[in-house]
Amino acid sequence: MIHWFDGPLAAFDIGTTGTDAEEDRIVSAALVVQDATGGRLRVTRWLVSPGIPVPPGATGIHGLTDDHLQRNGRWPAPVVEEVALALAEQSATGRPLVVMNAPFGLTLLDRELRRHRASSLAGYLRNKPLHVLDPRVLDKHLDRYRKGPRTPADLCEVYGVTPDGGHAAAADAAASLELVRALGRRFSARLERLSPAEVHALQAVWHAAQARGLQAWFEKSDTPGPVDPAWPLRPELPTAA
Repeated sequence: MIHWFDGPLAAFDIGTTGTDAEEDRIVSAALVVQDATGGRLRVTRWLVSPGIPVPPGATGIHGLTDDHLQRNGRWPAPVVEEVALALAEQSATGRPLVVMNAPFGLTLLDRELRRHRASSLAGYLRNKPLHVLDPRVLDKHLDRYRKGPRTPADLCEVYGVTPDGGHAAAADAAASLELVRALGRRFSARLERLSPAEVHALQAVWHAAQARGLQAWFEKSDTPGPVDPAWPLRPELPTAA
């Protein structure tokens, strides 16, 4: 019997101008598809000229400069639609989608669709739900008492995943996909009887609990920073009056 974490998976990742899902822009995106553990990776890449300056800090992470994006990137409107259609295809086939820190990546994609296509991610999915697998949420719940930081690089070290160098969207997506497979194998006793749809639903509950815990820590340490419990997509902010 092949468990879901050893079967078909897809993974999505983006490079951005910053860390604000409401205001920042996508500069690169990648979708990685694999039919089984150890199988060939099918990779689709997109490069975007975002129409706003890329801060040096963001360039330092993904290596994409304003000049490179202006010369090689495409206008955002057709790209974000292609990305949304590609995710919708995965949804329609029932293939689980791995997204590291899904509330950021999927929310930013949704906002870009609203900005450039007057639509939304849900509009492209057409009532076919994504079955999202978020290594960040899974690790925090399944190994909640482990000490130390939990950045993507830390998770790769803990679970024996070797990233393919750099922080290109395709490399990060492939690493996230391997992380989910490694998490599934390590915690197979707790995950193998669950379907991807059930794991998706549980992650929404787990993430909300994690957010409440982080919010309580912020309040206790007198550190500002509201935490959004929504997962995998944050609701659209109400329009200011």
